[in-house]
Amino acid sequence: MKREQMSRIAHADHPIKSPLGDDSVRRLLEQGLPRGDERVLDLGCGGGEWLLRALAAHPRLHAEGVDVSEDALDQARDAARDIGVHDRLVLHRQDAATFASSRPFDLVLSVGATHAFGGLLPTLAAARKHLAPGGRILIGEGFWTGDPSQEAVEMLGDIADLPTTLDLVVADGWTPVHGHISTRQELDDYEWACWGSLAAWALDHPSDPDSAQALAAATTNRSEWLRVYRDIWGFLCLVLRETPA
Repeated sequence: MKREQMSRIAHADHPIKSPLGDDSVRRLLEQGLPRGDERVLDLGCGGGEWLLRALAAHPRLHAEGVDVSEDALDQARDAARDIGVHDRLVLHRQDAATFASSRPFDLVLSVGATHAFGGLLPTLAAARKHLAPGGRILIGEGFWTGDPSQEAVEMLGDIADLPTTLDLVVADGWTPVHGHISTRQELDDYEWACWGSLAAWALDHPSDPDSAQALAAATTNRSEWLRVYRDIWGFLCLVLRETPA
């Protein structure tokens, strides 16, 4: 089974591909879109769920999304047509790190996609290039809540603890104007949804040649979550504005 197909199945019941509940997503978007007529860019948009929710809530909004997955972008296009916002959404299939636009954006999003840029600070640097004066960035990143094992670091990357993460952001010239730390319930709900959906699909399709692989992946990922990083990993979203020089 291709990775994109597996991800789509795993996120069927949790289309926001990060450990955030619907109310948290709504509040973050409200903080990032104070006017409601902004131009929004999502770097690493996947199936476009953040953009779809923003467009549905704000009829004067226009949005663009960038991702390398044609399957995910097709999913976003179909969903946009279904809810009637396709005329205000532009999607680009390319590496988000190399995307360029002739017009700036009032809000630049990158939630759970910092790996595409090589980490938190490179993601902020990429977002800054697209930001209009006075604009905002909405970024989501993991952080350590305890001392990680080497296995956890290899699995989730070279991230920092929460105070250090904020120090890095501020030192890079940003002021947090809103933030959200995922709750224990949000973190657990996300993992249960992903690996439960994948396992359920495998059990519902026993004759599919990918069934055994999907079930094994669900079992492995659930075990890694419980044994390797559940107790030492958190997730932070920040709404940022540039600090005056």
